[in-house]
Amino acid sequence: MLSLLRPATKCSLISSSQRSYSVIQSLLHGSPEAKQQGDLDTLQHSRLVGRGKYVHGFEIHRVRPDKTEEYKQAAEKYYLGIKNDPDLRTKLTGNWEVVVGELDTFIHILEFEGYEKTSQLLRSPTHLRAFKDIAPFLNWRSSQLNQEFAFLPTAPPHAQGGIFELRSYQLKAGTLLEWENTWRRGIEARRKFVAPVGAWFSQVGRLHQVHHLWQYPSLEARKEMREQAWQIDGWAETVSKTSQLTKVMDAYILRPLPFSPLQ
Repeated sequence: MLSLLRPATKCSLISSSQRSYSVIQSLLHGSPEAKQQGDLDTLQHSRLVGRGKYVHGFEIHRVRPDKTEEYKQAAEKYYLGIKNDPDLRTKLTGNWEVVVGELDTFIHILEFEGYEKTSQLLRSPTHLRAFKDIAPFLNWRSSQLNQEFAFLPTAPPHAQGGIFELRSYQLKAGTLLEWENTWRRGIEARRKFVAPVGAWFSQVGRLHQVHHLWQYPSLEARKEMREQAWQIDGWAETVSKTSQLTKVMDAYILRPLPFSPLQ
């Protein structure tokens, strides 16, 4: 089960003094001293591996099975209302329905121009009223604020067709920098066949999580491209090393909703 879809525990941003450059370097190279830095603060991670330009809000809605069609109509009105609000300056990255995995679940990704815009949305009477049309159809919901990895900006809106796959990883505390360094070097093997749509790490909500999103023409094409990637030098090593830093791994197949900018 995708850990982001599980009821989240109460969390807070960790604050600490800035670590020295030598400690960061040793963490990237996996020294015993660096591995003791399990509580390296989230803000420091952002400076080192994050793009920093936008905040991406992940909103997960688990919907009553008999109300999915009504939910889709209400969700379209709600999210397009956010997108079209000139004061929020908020974009929709994409809106999807899970078709393999946690069924009757919908995932929405919003792109904010900084944390102030996320706060503005939370305080908006207009959008709070609009959300009331969605609420009766929900069994459960969760939200998370994420930042893009610096080496992989999120793809702009497009309509390529096919399916999407969201992969989510619950990392061991303090391993984000090592995971990013390993994955960034190995991802070039995958790029020979398909490039990720986006990649993020959590900042608020469930911490120590990373997500990446892919798009394929079909499930069969996904199978073929993944098999081809295993034949490229570097990918097997990347998978082996990153899996050692990971506690839980999940993959969900998604279908874009009609109003999703990513199709």
